[in-house]
Amino acid sequence: MYLGVDEAGKGPVLGPMAAAAVLADPSTLPADVDDSKRLTPSRRESIDAALREADRVAVGVAFVEPDEIDRPETDMNTLTVRGQARAVRAALADRAAIGDRAAAGPLDEPVRVVADAGDTSESRFARRLGEFVADGDADADLPEVDVSAAHGADEDDPLVGAASVVAKVARDQRMAAVDADYAAYDGVGSGYPSDPTTRSFLRAYVDDHGDVPDCARRSWATCDDVLAAAEQSGLDDF
Repeated sequence: MYLGVDEAGKGPVLGPMAAAAVLADPSTLPADVDDSKRLTPSRRESIDAALREADRVAVGVAFVEPDEIDRPETDMNTLTVRGQARAVRAALADRAAIGDRAAAGPLDEPVRVVADAGDTSESRFARRLGEFVADGDADADLPEVDVSAAHGADEDDPLVGAASVVAKVARDQRMAAVDADYAAYDGVGSGYPSDPTTRSFLRAYVDDHGDVPDCARRSWATCDDVLAAAEQSGLDDF
Protein backbone atom coordinates (compact mmCIF):
# COMPACT_ATOMS: atom_id res chain seq x y z
CA MET A 1 0.00 0.00 0.00
CA TYR A 2 1.29 3.44 -0.95
CA LEU A 3 0.05 6.83 -2.14
CA GLY A 4 -0.11 8.29 -5.66
CA VAL A 5 -0.59 11.98 -6.38
CA ASP A 6 -1.23 14.04 -9.52
CA GLU A 7 -2.91 17.24 -10.63
CA ALA A 8 -5.22 18.47 -13.41
CA GLY A 9 -5.73 21.91 -14.87
CA LYS A 10 -2.29 23.51 -14.92
CA GLY A 11 -2.80 25.15 -18.31
CA PRO A 12 -6.37 26.53 -18.44
CA VAL A 13 -7.11 30.23 -18.32
CA LEU A 14 -10.33 29.60 -16.36
CA GLY A 15 -10.88 27.87 -13.06
CA PRO A 16 -8.64 26.27 -10.45
CA MET A 17 -5.97 23.63 -10.68
CA ALA A 18 -7.07 20.45 -8.89
CA ALA A 19 -4.72 18.01 -7.18
CA ALA A 20 -5.62 14.58 -5.84
CA ALA A 21 -3.94 11.83 -3.86
CA VAL A 22 -5.05 8.20 -3.56
CA LEU A 23 -3.74 5.82 -0.89
CA ALA A 24 -4.47 2.14 -1.49
CA ASP A 25 -3.16 -1.27 -2.34
CA PRO A 26 -2.98 -1.26 -6.16
CA SER A 27 -4.77 -4.62 -6.22
CA THR A 28 -7.90 -2.98 -4.81
CA LEU A 29 -8.20 -0.43 -7.65
CA PRO A 30 -10.68 -0.80 -10.54
CA ALA A 31 -9.10 -3.03 -13.17
CA ASP A 32 -9.07 -0.38 -15.90
CA VAL A 33 -7.75 2.54 -13.85
CA ASP A 34 -5.42 4.59 -16.07
CA ASP A 35 -4.19 8.05 -16.87
CA SER A 36 -7.33 10.20 -16.93
CA LYS A 37 -6.59 11.36 -20.48
CA ARG A 38 -7.04 7.79 -21.72
CA LEU A 39 -10.51 7.38 -20.20
CA THR A 40 -13.92 8.68 -21.20
CA PRO A 41 -15.62 11.22 -18.91
CA SER A 42 -18.24 8.66 -17.84
CA ARG A 43 -15.58 6.08 -16.97
CA ARG A 44 -13.59 8.66 -15.01
CA GLU A 45 -16.68 9.49 -12.99
CA SER A 46 -17.45 5.85 -12.22
CA ILE A 47 -13.83 5.19 -11.15
CA ASP A 48 -13.86 8.30 -8.97
CA ALA A 49 -17.08 7.14 -7.28
CA ALA A 50 -15.68 3.63 -6.74
CA LEU A 51 -12.50 4.99 -5.14
CA ARG A 52 -14.42 7.26 -2.78
CA GLU A 53 -16.78 4.48 -1.73
CA ALA A 54 -14.09 1.84 -1.14
CA ASP A 55 -13.33 0.91 2.46
CA ARG A 56 -9.64 0.32 1.80
CA VAL A 57 -8.92 3.55 -0.11
CA ALA A 58 -8.13 7.02 1.23
CA VAL A 59 -8.62 10.01 -1.07
CA GLY A 60 -7.52 13.64 -0.74
CA VAL A 61 -8.35 16.57 -3.03
CA ALA A 62 -7.05 20.14 -3.00
CA PHE A 63 -7.53 23.18 -5.22
CA VAL A 64 -5.25 26.02 -6.22
CA GLU A 65 -7.56 28.91 -7.04
CA PRO A 66 -7.03 31.57 -9.75
CA ASP A 67 -6.18 34.32 -7.24
CA GLU A 68 -3.37 32.18 -5.83
CA ILE A 69 -2.15 31.28 -9.32
CA ASP A 70 -2.02 34.99 -10.19
CA ARG A 71 0.22 36.00 -7.29
CA PRO A 72 3.38 37.54 -8.76
CA GLU A 73 5.71 35.96 -6.23
CA THR A 74 4.94 32.37 -7.24
CA ASP A 75 5.40 30.10 -10.26
CA MET A 76 3.63 27.08 -11.71
CA ASN A 77 6.19 24.55 -10.45
CA THR A 78 5.72 25.82 -6.89
CA LEU A 79 1.95 25.89 -7.27
CA THR A 80 1.97 22.29 -8.51
CA VAL A 81 4.05 21.19 -5.53
CA ARG A 82 1.78 23.13 -3.19
CA GLY A 83 -1.40 21.63 -4.62
CA GLN A 84 -0.04 18.10 -4.57
CA ALA A 85 1.22 18.52 -1.00
CA ARG A 86 -2.21 19.65 0.15
CA ALA A 87 -3.80 16.63 -1.53
CA VAL A 88 -1.28 14.27 0.08
CA ARG A 89 -1.98 15.71 3.50
CA ALA A 90 -5.72 15.42 2.91
CA ALA A 91 -5.36 11.76 1.93
CA LEU A 92 -3.17 11.05 4.95
CA ALA A 93 -5.75 12.72 7.18
CA ASP A 94 -8.47 10.60 5.57
CA ARG A 95 -6.35 7.50 6.21
CA ALA A 96 -6.00 8.43 9.87
CA ALA A 97 -9.71 9.17 10.16
CA ILE A 98 -10.81 5.79 8.82
CA GLY A 99 -8.14 3.95 10.85
CA ASP A 100 -8.28 0.17 10.58
CA ARG A 101 -10.77 0.40 7.72
CA ALA A 102 -7.91 1.47 5.45
CA ALA A 103 -5.86 -1.58 6.43
CA ALA A 104 -2.85 0.67 5.92
CA GLY A 105 -0.70 -0.60 8.75
CA PRO A 106 0.49 1.43 11.74
CA LEU A 107 -0.41 5.08 11.29
CA ASP A 108 2.98 6.28 12.53
CA GLU A 109 5.05 4.45 9.89
CA PRO A 110 6.41 6.44 6.89
CA VAL A 111 4.17 6.36 3.82
CA ARG A 112 5.63 5.90 0.34
CA VAL A 113 4.43 8.60 -2.06
CA VAL A 114 4.73 8.42 -5.85
CA ALA A 115 4.09 11.69 -7.69
CA ASP A 116 3.73 12.73 -11.29
CA ALA A 117 6.68 15.12 -11.56
CA GLY A 118 5.66 18.70 -12.32
CA ASP A 119 9.23 19.87 -12.83
CA THR A 120 11.93 19.13 -15.39
CA SER A 121 13.93 17.60 -12.51
CA GLU A 122 12.15 14.60 -11.02
CA SER A 123 14.42 14.52 -7.97
CA ARG A 124 13.94 18.22 -7.25
CA PHE A 125 10.17 17.87 -7.50
CA ALA A 126 10.21 14.88 -5.13
CA ARG A 127 12.39 16.73 -2.62
CA ARG A 128 10.21 19.84 -2.68
CA LEU A 129 7.00 17.82 -2.40
CA GLY A 130 8.32 16.07 0.69
CA GLU A 131 9.29 19.41 2.20
CA PHE A 132 5.90 20.96 1.48
CA VAL A 133 4.06 17.99 2.98
CA ALA A 134 6.21 18.20 6.12
CA ASP A 135 5.77 21.98 6.38
CA GLY A 136 1.97 21.79 6.54
CA ASP A 137 -0.23 22.05 9.60
CA ALA A 138 2.08 21.22 12.51
CA ASP A 139 -0.91 20.28 14.65
CA ALA A 140 -1.95 17.46 12.33
CA ASP A 141 -0.81 14.03 13.51
CA LEU A 142 0.37 12.69 10.16
CA PRO A 143 3.11 10.20 9.29
CA GLU A 144 6.34 11.00 7.52
CA VAL A 145 6.48 10.50 3.77
CA ASP A 146 9.08 8.96 1.48
CA VAL A 147 8.57 10.70 -1.88
CA SER A 148 9.62 9.75 -5.39
CA ALA A 149 8.53 11.48 -8.60
CA ALA A 150 8.61 10.56 -12.27
CA HIS A 151 7.49 12.06 -15.54
CA GLY A 152 4.60 10.09 -16.99
CA ALA A 153 3.81 8.44 -13.67
CA ASP A 154 0.11 8.92 -14.38
CA GLU A 155 0.54 6.47 -17.29
CA ASP A 156 2.93 4.06 -15.60
CA ASP A 157 1.77 3.84 -11.98
CA PRO A 158 -1.79 2.68 -11.13
CA LEU A 159 -2.14 4.83 -8.01
CA VAL A 160 -0.89 7.96 -9.77
CA GLY A 161 -3.31 7.12 -12.57
CA ALA A 162 -6.10 6.84 -10.00
CA ALA A 163 -5.09 10.22 -8.58
CA SER A 164 -5.15 11.73 -12.07
CA VAL A 165 -8.73 10.49 -12.47
CA VAL A 166 -9.86 11.99 -9.16
CA ALA A 167 -8.13 15.28 -9.95
CA LYS A 168 -9.70 15.48 -13.41
CA VAL A 169 -13.20 14.73 -12.09
CA ALA A 170 -12.78 17.33 -9.35
CA ARG A 171 -11.61 19.92 -11.88
CA ASP A 172 -14.50 19.09 -14.25
CA GLN A 173 -17.01 19.45 -11.42
CA ARG A 174 -15.63 22.87 -10.55
CA MET A 175 -15.83 23.92 -14.20
CA ALA A 176 -19.46 22.81 -14.33
CA ALA A 177 -20.09 25.10 -11.36
CA VAL A 178 -18.27 27.94 -13.13
CA ASP A 179 -20.42 27.38 -16.19
CA ALA A 180 -23.56 27.59 -14.03
CA ASP A 181 -22.30 30.83 -12.44
CA TYR A 182 -22.16 32.44 -15.89
CA ALA A 183 -25.37 31.01 -17.26
CA ALA A 184 -26.14 34.28 -19.07
CA TYR A 185 -23.42 33.37 -21.57
CA ASP A 186 -23.30 30.53 -24.08
CA GLY A 187 -21.04 28.37 -21.92
CA VAL A 188 -17.50 28.88 -20.67
CA GLY A 189 -16.08 25.85 -22.43
CA SER A 190 -13.23 23.74 -21.06
CA GLY A 191 -11.34 26.76 -19.77
CA TYR A 192 -8.32 26.10 -21.99
CA PRO A 193 -6.97 28.98 -24.11
CA SER A 194 -7.28 26.89 -27.29
CA ASP A 195 -11.02 26.34 -26.75
CA PRO A 196 -13.05 28.67 -29.02
CA THR A 197 -15.97 28.61 -26.55
CA THR A 198 -13.69 29.76 -23.73
CA ARG A 199 -12.25 32.58 -25.83
CA SER A 200 -15.74 33.65 -26.95
CA PHE A 201 -16.90 33.71 -23.33
CA LEU A 202 -13.97 35.87 -22.27
CA ARG A 203 -14.52 38.31 -25.14
CA ALA A 204 -18.23 38.60 -24.38
CA TYR A 205 -17.63 39.04 -20.65
CA VAL A 206 -15.00 41.73 -21.19
CA ASP A 207 -17.29 43.51 -23.65
CA ASP A 208 -20.00 43.58 -20.97
CA HIS A 209 -17.89 44.36 -17.89
CA GLY A 210 -14.60 45.84 -19.04
CA ASP A 211 -12.58 43.22 -17.17
CA VAL A 212 -12.10 39.47 -17.04
CA PRO A 213 -14.30 37.39 -14.68
CA ASP A 214 -13.18 36.28 -11.23
CA CYS A 215 -12.84 32.70 -12.49
CA ALA A 216 -10.09 33.77 -14.91
CA ARG A 217 -6.35 33.61 -14.34
CA ARG A 218 -5.70 37.22 -15.24
CA SER A 219 -1.94 36.67 -15.32
CA TRP A 220 -2.39 34.38 -18.37
CA ALA A 221 -1.51 35.87 -21.76
CA THR A 222 -5.00 34.98 -23.01
CA CYS A 223 -6.51 37.53 -20.63
CA ASP A 224 -4.02 40.17 -21.76
CA ASP A 225 -4.97 39.47 -25.37
CA VAL A 226 -8.70 39.74 -24.73
CA LEU A 227 -8.34 42.95 -22.72
CA ALA A 228 -6.03 44.49 -25.33
CA ALA A 229 -8.45 43.60 -28.13
CA ALA A 230 -11.35 45.16 -26.21
CA GLU A 231 -9.35 48.32 -25.59
CA GLN A 232 -8.37 48.58 -29.24
CA SER A 233 -11.97 48.03 -30.29
CA GLY A 234 -13.02 50.85 -27.99
CA LEU A 235 -10.41 53.17 -29.47
CA ASP A 236 -11.55 52.26 -32.99
CA ASP A 237 -15.15 53.06 -32.06
CA PHE A 238 -14.05 56.38 -30.59
